[in-house]
Amino acid sequence: MSEESVPQQGGPSSGQPKGLLQQMEELMAALNADISALDADLQRSPREEADFG
Repeated sequence: MSEESVPQQGGPSSGQPKGLLQQMEELMAALNADISALDADLQRSPREEADFG
């Protein structure tokens, strides 16, 4: 019975960890898109970046 009360050890069979994994993947994809956009902006204007230095 103790195995049923601890779904973390069951792992793949429970839906919650898979949901968390999907949320993490979506957040990482959004973060990656934001970083890519920021990188593109910085590479487009290297003069402004030099002014800050």
